[in-house]
Amino acid sequence: MCQHCNYPELLDVRGLDPTPNRLMVMEVVGNNTSPIGAQDIFTTLSRTAEINRVTVYRILDLLVEKGLVERLSGGGRSLVYGMAPNENHPAHPHFHCKSCGALQCMQPVSLNVDIKDIQRSFAGEIRSVEVLVSGICRNCLRTEQDCRTKRKER
Repeated sequence: MCQHCNYPELLDVRGLDPTPNRLMVMEVVGNNTSPIGAQDIFTTLSRTAEINRVTVYRILDLLVEKGLVERLSGGGRSLVYGMAPNENHPAHPHFHCKSCGALQCMQPVSLNVDIKDIQRSFAGEIRSVEVLVSGICRNCLRTEQDCRTKRKER
């Protein structure tokens, strides 16, 4: 569990009862160092608890609606979930590897987006900003280099 987050309190502040299933979903999302897919959340929970897949999806929808969890693009058509920005989890960009598909959290200071500047240029109401940076991760670059080196040695 995120050592700084009090999940029962976070749920209570948003008007939600801290049910065991809601707490378990929050813990799985909060325990991950990068956003996680709904199927992976269900798989993790089903190892130790009796929980229905539909229940997991409904809880995720509710947590997103209440602003406790955010639904993000995982690259391609996949959706993933992470803790919504709060005092312990500052808003930050994500990196998607086009080679292996991994999604990683980047440091909040790595890309600064001023929502006030964006809001001034847009007639509607902006409620959130999602920044996704794409490229090739370090592991895939290393693998590509190893393959090139082996081809040269032949």
